[in-house]
Amino acid sequence: MNRNYKKLAALMLCSGLMLTACGGNNNNANNGQAEATNAGANSSGAAETTAKAKISWMNMLHTASPPTDTVLNKIEELTNTEIEFSWVPDPSKEERINTALASDSLADMVTLTILDNSSVRNALKAGVFWEVSPYLDEFPNLAAISQETRTSASIEGKLYGIPFQKAVARNGVVIRKDWLDKLGLAVPKTTDELMEVAKAFTEKDPDGNGKKDTTGFMDRSDLVYGAFKTLSSYFGTPNIWAVDDAGKMTPEFDTESYIKTMDYMKALYEGGYINQDFAVTAKTDQQQNFAQGRAGIYVGALFDSKNLMKMSKGIQDNMELVMVNDITSTGNEADRAIWAGANGIGGLLSFPKSEVKDEKELKRILQFVNDTMSDEIYALMTYGIQDVHYTVDADMAVTIKDADLWQQEVQPFASSRVKETGYKIHDSDPLKVEAERLIEENAKYGVLNPAFSLESETHTTQGSELTKIVTDATYKYILDKIDLNGYKSEIEKWKKSGGSKIITEYEAAYKAVNP
Repeated sequence: MNRNYKKLAALMLCSGLMLTACGGNNNNANNGQAEATNAGANSSGAAETTAKAKISWMNMLHTASPPTDTVLNKIEELTNTEIEFSWVPDPSKEERINTALASDSLADMVTLTILDNSSVRNALKAGVFWEVSPYLDEFPNLAAISQETRTSASIEGKLYGIPFQKAVARNGVVIRKDWLDKLGLAVPKTTDELMEVAKAFTEKDPDGNGKKDTTGFMDRSDLVYGAFKTLSSYFGTPNIWAVDDAGKMTPEFDTESYIKTMDYMKALYEGGYINQDFAVTAKTDQQQNFAQGRAGIYVGALFDSKNLMKMSKGIQDNMELVMVNDITSTGNEADRAIWAGANGIGGLLSFPKSEVKDEKELKRILQFVNDTMSDEIYALMTYGIQDVHYTVDADMAVTIKDADLWQQEVQPFASSRVKETGYKIHDSDPLKVEAERLIEENAKYGVLNPAFSLESETHTTQGSELTKIVTDATYKYILDKIDLNGYKSEIEKWKKSGGSKIITEYEAAYKAVNP
């Protein structure tokens, strides 16, 4: 447990939220069906059930159309339920959720992925949804949710739903290994070595075509999910906010390590070691350009490597990739760090009191959620039905049989998985397997945002426009349109425009739960 997890654990102790965590019940695929079939029959105080429970679920849809009933029928059979989905297309989720809250037209279970939305946040704080902390430890899979995750997903010290548990820190560096080998370069372990690789990929013709048509980095116009934030971790930048022992909050962009990251990006830009249009490049163009052999370094989600390799087929058939997750600016293992996206929280699965009338009904629904976290139901929601949608080998590695059928009948359930990591069944692609291993390793070095669960009214109402001040200033500095004094002037503008109020409000909120 690194210093960030320790600090959040201490926060939880002081706020009186420390719950007794039961041991994880990470069932394998062979015993998952037995557990799911016996849903609700445990002796720990969870609700018992004999008749099928009818549960409605307002859920997000990230695909073009909802799934057929093939997989749903199997899930219902294993959990002794009848599930009625109300699918909300992801692009319209904010409007639909706001309307549902205003009209009190919710479902028994509501997937909330936009926790910074003012309507959602106000509804949570107003007690529209059940506070679930007192019930989690009655169910083995729910009890295994870590204390850090419970803290991060809480609002004003209360947990108003089951956290969607994502990988804590999934980012790293993907590099053309065949280019490294051709130029006699080792896999970089420091930011200086990474700079040298970027320079060599730009200047030494790594593709051997006799032309100077490659760059080191291929980046996009995103300071969070592009290269910048991951590189900033290597320089020791806090994740959005830092808090000291006295409760003083400091935004990441007001630190020396953030400035060092900007200087690094500026050196890449001025040397030509990064695509010169990175500030206006879309993600799809970034990935296509990399797959077409125009650059050799990609910074982003480590599992993107599988897609990059797939996109390169027929264009860069000699491409070999290596993923790196242990780069530091100092070369010291003790300084290893990687930012944790949303503290590993993908939202809340919440239960409105208007629909879920009492504790008995709540516990039956919690039993269902608990059962969906078994290995067998995870496999259903991720890969489908064995021998219909996929085959699996002795090592629990999956191969999809029919991609079109899988996309139609299985893929839409991805947004329904409360927990996405820690299962034995896995993708058979070697790059995906390695990416998942490195992402799991990243969790030990994840830097959390200590303000993630805290309240700031000014941030809620002005956060977007204030963030734009910092984003614009960062790009201007990297592109040499302003100097350091100009950058610092913009940060002062951020403070005077409301940033100072955000700091004050976060400090007060932090001290309220950490006196």
